[in-house]
Parts: sequence; structure tokens; C-alpha cells
Amino acid sequence: MGDANLRAELGSPGRRLGTLARHLGVDYSPASSSLMASHNASEIVTPWPTAGSYGGSVFTNVVQAPEDPILGVTVAYNKDPSPVKVNLGVGAYRTEEGKPLVLNVVRRAEQLLVNDPSRVKEYLPITGLADFNKLSAKLIFGADSPAIQENRVTTVQCLSGTGSLRVGGEFLARHHHEHTIYIPQPTWGNHPKVFTLAGLSVKTYHYYDPTTRGLNFKSLLEDLSKAPRGAIVLLHACAHNPTGVDPTLDQWEQIRLLIRSKGLLPFFDSAYQGFASGNLEADAQSIRMFVADGGECLTAQSYAKNMGLYGERVGALSIVCKSADVAVRVESQLKLVIRPMYSNPPIHGASIVATILKDREMYHEWTVELKAMADRIIRMRQQLFDALRTRGTPGDWSHTIKQIGMFTFTGLNREQVTFMTKEYHIYMTSDGRISMAGLSSKTVPHLADAIHAAVTRIK
Repeated sequence: MGDANLRAELGSPGRRLGTLARHLGVDYSPASSSLMASHNASEIVTPWPTAGSYGGSVFTNVVQAPEDPILGVTVAYNKDPSPVKVNLGVGAYRTEEGKPLVLNVVRRAEQLLVNDPSRVKEYLPITGLADFNKLSAKLIFGADSPAIQENRVTTVQCLSGTGSLRVGGEFLARHHHEHTIYIPQPTWGNHPKVFTLAGLSVKTYHYYDPTTRGLNFKSLLEDLSKAPRGAIVLLHACAHNPTGVDPTLDQWEQIRLLIRSKGLLPFFDSAYQGFASGNLEADAQSIRMFVADGGECLTAQSYAKNMGLYGERVGALSIVCKSADVAVRVESQLKLVIRPMYSNPPIHGASIVATILKDREMYHEWTVELKAMADRIIRMRQQLFDALRTRGTPGDWSHTIKQIGMFTFTGLNREQVTFMTKEYHIYMTSDGRISMAGLSSKTVPHLADAIHAAVTRIK
């Protein structure tokens, strides 16, 4: 387009100023030497008064929030310049060298995905990757599960375990007649927050006995027997966080009978399948007992720990229903929960999981790596117990080898924890929970020295 045509297209300066003046409600005559001669610029365009116009902020009254009690441990650890510092607060696996681990089978799966030219980055359906959902249900319930064979299970991909709990909680708040959920005391610190914000009323039931550092089974049954009919009960499938204390299979059976007789609704949080004992089947037994009786239940799955996919946020919510037609309707309502929340889940992490679970060789490789992680944690438990016994540390420390999974509830009090952080640069949550995965053969003696000093000096 030539200069003359361009000028014609844009119009003359006078025409443009006239158009602007009309939009601003200002009188303008071409005879005037300029628009500004008649009107001061500040009278033409006046900035809308905002807090910024006066040098303040609309968020002036926002107060500083406290650090998350778990994630805040890592924040404090990172600020500590000590060369002997140890972080036992983070809930993530570490190697013997104290480094994060990416499983070899995960790297293989990722490489396959990257090299596949047919892969695209299109949106997943609201419910997620179909293969991932089917394989996840089989992993947790068993490939021969009657519930799966009868199409009574609906599974949706969610944002790891936390997202699965959140979606399940909101679904129950909308569609279950009883809005009370009972969670164990203690439990993972995020549980009460997730369910409260989902619209449920949170109550607790006894779980841990600080005297025995084991399960307070009698009080657990008493509390659940008093719950109103239809109440939801949160259960840790295995490797209870933070205590590391699990019911025996006989105790699980008694819990199941009580829950079913009272018409309570079990909601399992399964964050450690295969990561606790090293056996995928064994770590799913509690859930499968409830599914086998034909009753309904919910299960939140996470692949953060057992595949090391922490940052990929890969999880699934499965709801076992009484019939296939109910499962179809439940899925339709789960979509209505998810759509305004995050629309649909991410594709990469779920594709990694599906690639591994549907390939026999890769699945086997995963189970070998998974058992190696679980076995290392078990060794750390034994080494810590032996080190404390060698030092003659006061108290019975057998709970360190009786408990299972990533975490151990040491029994240390807040003052002792503070002492260990200040004097030995060991970081853990204030309730005395430590991540056994954060230990190594090199750091066990340092931790044992710190525990010995803490319990002998501070009661």
C-alpha cells in the first residue's frame, strides 16, 4: 500500500482528532488550532482512581501467612548453611547419597513417549487418559476384581493424591446425604484442609497410642461405633502418615465389619502402594477386603511415591458403586466437579504410568525398582534402631522397626525436636515425624547422637 493510500485509509489528523473528541464527549472544531487549545489534557483523559493512584495497595490488609508445617521444614533447611544439616521432613524418596531418584523405567517410558511422532498435546477428556484410568483401577483393586468385571467402578484421573481427595470430597458434599467425614488422629496435615474446603464437616477418631507408639485399636472402634449412619470414614490404605502404624489384617477385618454394619462409607487414601512393603498386592489388601464384600467405597491413588512422579501430579479417584448404571451416573457428576475446577488433567505423567503398567517387561522392571526403594527404607529403620540401642538411648525404640513406610513417629516432643534442629541441624516436623527415606548410612549415626542427646537432656 502506497503512502497516499495509507493516509487515505487512516484519514486526516483532523478527522482522527474529531473522532477521538466525540468518543470523549468533547467539542472539537477543525478551526481550532488544536484539541488541547480548548481542553487541558487532564480534562480529556482522567485516570480511574485506584489504590495504586494513591501509592497504596488494595491488599494492604493481607497478613503474612505461616509456612506450611511440612513444606516449611524444607524452607528452614535450605536457609541453614551448616554442612552437617539433614532434612527428614520432606516426604520424598532420597538415594543413599541423599539425592532425588528418577526410576530407570520412568526414563525409559519418557523416552518412548518423546520418540513417538504420533503424540500430540491435545486436551484430555475431563476424566483423563482412558488407559491410565483402567490400569490404575486394576492396580489397586486387582485385575480379577468382580467390581471391575461388573463395570461397577468409575475412575477419573486427578492431580495426584491431593487432587483425588479434593474431587472425591466435593462429590460427596454434593451427592452424599451425610456430610461428616471422620479422619484419624493424627493424620496427614492436609487432610482436614482438603475436606473442609470441599464442603465436608471434619471430625476425628482415635488412631495412635503415644504410650505404646502403636495403634489405639479399642478407641478407634469405639469412636467409629458412635459415628452417625452414613458418615464417611477416611482410612489410610497402608503406611499410615505420619505414624507408620497400620492395623493387622485381622484388625482390618474388624474395622470392615463395623463400618459395614453401621452403614458408614469408607474413603481410602492410597499414597504408598508397593512403597510400604515392596509388594503391590500386599499393600492393597485393606482396600480389596472392602471391595470384595460388594459394598461401596472411594479410593484416592497417587503415583508420587511408588513411581517417583512427585512433580508430575499423577493420581486417580476410583468410586466402587453398587451397580454399573450407578457408576455411569456417578462419573457424569464427577465431570461436573472437575470441569470448573481444572477442566481436565495433564497428559504427560499419566502417559508415563500407562506406558509402564501396560507393558509386561516394564511393569516387572518397575516392581524391582519399587522393592529396592522399600527395602532401603526398611534398612534405614533397622540401622537407626541398632544405633540407638548401641548408645543405650533411654526408652523403647522398637517402634522404629515395627512401623512401616516412609515415615516414623519417633515420639520426640516439640522441645526435643527444637533442640535437635538448633544443636544438630536436623530438620523434621514439630510432632516428631521423620522421613526414613531422608536417611542414609552416613547420616544415621548423626541422627542417633541427636536423639540420644535430646531424650537424655530434655524430658
